[in-house]
Amino acid sequence: MLLLKTAGYASLVAGFIGIFLPILPTVPFLLLAAFCFARSHPEMAERLYTNPRYGPAMREWRDRRAIPRRAKVSALIAMATGGVFTWFTIGWPWVLISIAVLMGAGSWIWTRNE
Repeated sequence: MLLLKTAGYASLVAGFIGIFLPILPTVPFLLLAAFCFARSHPEMAERLYTNPRYGPAMREWRDRRAIPRRAKVSALIAMATGGVFTWFTIGWPWVLISIAVLMGAGSWIWTRNE
C-alpha cells in the first residue's frame, strides 16, 4: 500500500511538472497516479478523475481507451517540436532517437480510438 501511494504521489508530481514542460506528458503520469491511487487511496483517484481540466481525458481513457483528436494532434506537435529541438541542440545522429520515438509513440497515439 505504501509503495503504491508513494508511486502515485511521484507520478502526480511528474504530471504537475509536465504542465509546464512541453516535452513531458501530463495525462499519462496522471493516469499512472490514478492507477496507483485506485488501489491505495481511492479518494485521491476520484479527485483526479473529477478534475475539471484533466479529468475528462482521463475518464475517456479509463472508460473507452480513447484519446481525443485534439490531444493526439497536440501530442504529435509536441513530439515533433522535441525532435526539431534535438536536431538544433545536439544534432546528428542523436536526432534519430527522437525520430524513432516519434514514429513509434506517435503511431501508437494516432491509432487509438477517438
